[in-house]
Amino acid sequence: MARTEFGTATGGESLVNLPQTPIGYVAIALALVTGIVHLTLAPQVVGFSQTLATLFALNGIGFLVGLLVYLSRFWRRELFLVAAVYSLLTLVAFFVWPPGSEIEFLAAFYRGPELNVMAVVAKTAETLLAVCTAYLYVAD
Repeated sequence: MARTEFGTATGGESLVNLPQTPIGYVAIALALVTGIVHLTLAPQVVGFSQTLATLFALNGIGFLVGLLVYLSRFWRRELFLVAAVYSLLTLVAFFVWPPGSEIEFLAAFYRGPELNVMAVVAKTAETLLAVCTAYLYVAD
């Protein structure tokens, strides 16, 4: 799939490649949403679990770095599959962390009696990002 080039490096190569399809822009928005949600929540989770806070921060950074690579000249078609798998792994990790815990599917979206809106937003974004990147892989 062709991508719009923006700016040039010294060798005449593009520094930034923008997507040519609306789905590419949707993927960008979804990666931004889940990356920012995880980075926003990481400091709040520190009081509960330092390990979990570190994983939140790394996950948020991972989505944002992936987004930067997507917008760069280093992006390759195969990385759409990496993005889809990464999104699905973070979704699955939400339900199986901590190891050995038995969490009901819907219970993971609640914090006490209240719905955890940030969890719903992040996991919805990750699910849709996996779908978008799988589509972009097939369409490319």
